Amino acid sequence: MVNMTAQGSPARVFRMDHALSNRGGRPERPQGRYALEGHSFEAGKIAPGLHIVSTPIGNLGDITLRALATLASADLIACEDTRVTRKLTDRYVIATPLTPYHDHNAAAARPKLLQRLAAGAAIALVSDAGTPLLSDPGFKLVRAAQEAGHAVTVLPGASASLAALVLAGLPTDEFLFAGFLPAKEAARRARIQDLAAIPATLVLFETAPRIAAALADLAAGLGHREAAVCREITKLHEEVRRGDLASLAQSFGETDTRGEIVLVIAPPPDAPPADIGDADPLLRAALTRASLKDAVSEVALATGLPRRAVYRRALELAKEEPAP
Repeated sequence: MVNMTAQGSPARVFRMDHALSNRGGRPERPQGRYALEGHSFEAGKIAPGLHIVSTPIGNLGDITLRALATLASADLIACEDTRVTRKLTDRYVIATPLTPYHDHNAAAARPKLLQRLAAGAAIALVSDAGTPLLSDPGFKLVRAAQEAGHAVTVLPGASASLAALVLAGLPTDEFLFAGFLPAKEAARRARIQDLAAIPATLVLFETAPRIAAALADLAAGLGHREAAVCREITKLHEEVRRGDLASLAQSFGETDTRGEIVLVIAPPPDAPPADIGDADPLLRAALTRASLKDAVSEVALATGLPRRAVYRRALELAKEEPAP
């Protein structure tokens, strides 16, 4: 009997049809098979090429049947950390060999994986959790495989960024996934300024030790915006805290936070329509230091006014006599 459970769900006992080996207590597992809810399944052969496989972000039950079959039938699984991925393969009694592929070894590991693909291998690429390539290694391998003419396919599944967007209760019609903010304060504040004017919901990853400081900088840089801090999604201690950025910064500054975090921030409020008369001070200032063409471009970009209207007003201002 092998006791298997996903985080946050009651333990269930599954009977496997493989005898336990004498090494480490793991079941003997023929490649090409996987176990699910007390039954063993033959996965069948998959086509050669690179298979990008999404894996659970916390709860090991969040895996698709197609992902299990692909992981079981692949010749090799390329993963960030073999210890992390082995928890998944052990959970479903998958025997496929694992090989590390991460930021630190990618330059050396990538040519070897491409050689295996050239020899007709089927390779599954996974990250530690969720969809590969999203703030995880894999982009260069995917591009190199495509350029070499190898088949590349994706198996969609769990994604922390999309799960948080759904949980946040904020607008979902337009959003920007911006990955991690920089760790250093000056770079982080500069990046926040870049994000301030984007007219979409922002989705960010953040680490627990930096969440309070990041929220404080976001409150200073973005102003009063609603946000949601989604922590430990799909896990036993899943939590979503909602509020404005300033109050969330204060709240997280008073607590010791742990776990994986996704931060979702509402888009900026709609600005009132600009009037061409409102642009006069900007135009006058721009005309004192730039050509007419450059001044028009600068003001049109800053105000969102039609370039033609700004140009006409700039011509009028340029003809005005200076005040005595």
